Amino acid sequence: MKKKLMAATMAAAMALSMTMGTVSMADETTTFTVGFDAEYPPYGYMDDDGEYTGFDLELAQAVCDLLGWELVKTPIDWDAKDMELESGAIDCIWSGFTINGREDDYAWSYPYVDNSQVIVVSEESGITSLDDLAGKIVGVQAASAALELLSDGGDQADLAVTFGTLQEFADYNTAFVELQAGSIDAIAMDVGVAQYQIKEKEGYIILDEELNSEQYGVGFRTDDEELRDTVNEALLELVADGTVDELAEKYELSDMVCLGEGIVDEAETEAETE
Repeated sequence: MKKKLMAATMAAAMALSMTMGTVSMADETTTFTVGFDAEYPPYGYMDDDGEYTGFDLELAQAVCDLLGWELVKTPIDWDAKDMELESGAIDCIWSGFTINGREDDYAWSYPYVDNSQVIVVSEESGITSLDDLAGKIVGVQAASAALELLSDGGDQADLAVTFGTLQEFADYNTAFVELQAGSIDAIAMDVGVAQYQIKEKEGYIILDEELNSEQYGVGFRTDDEELRDTVNEALLELVADGTVDELAEKYELSDMVCLGEGIVDEAETEAETE
């Protein structure tokens, strides 16, 4: 089955290449500047050697290696990501960036991770369900998908009005410091980041009830479709050659990475009808 998936993905990549022809952006671009949240493991963070790494950054590096580009890793304040992108300071936002609800705001890459928003609490908190959050202080990252979900008009706005307070933080590392100190009772966050955090910090659990399901993509300016398409083509090649599977296994994201699945299904359907 895996061989069939890889073969179909390669066929899809070749079909896309034939459709696009030679993308001029690939010839013109020598640097590719990726904006990312440096406090967002396992997708982007600083390792013990002081180097920025993570699943997203290694995948971006693999794209650049394939295309002959130089990767420029640019940490950004998450709540300033749109300003950074529109000013031209970065070429894209590649940092566990949720597509859902923002479909028309960016030129999106293919979805590459199936994600969900969850609640993290202390094992000793007595909180076992979403209903138990009534009157509690819940932390969330500023300008995050979780915040949008819990804000007015969001799909979980009715839940949020039961909280005592919904408190914003610049990043989730800071939120966890406050959770450990007992200053807040829970954190709403992406499941992949939550799993990484509770593996590093004992005494915390993820509630069984999820807030939603969503997908990650790379966000480009809406007029940068040519650059987006070039990156998409490279991503499919990295699925086909096994690079994506290797990175997913390295960062324990194999159950979440979905890159190429929809494209593969379409390619298989087209092959069957020919």
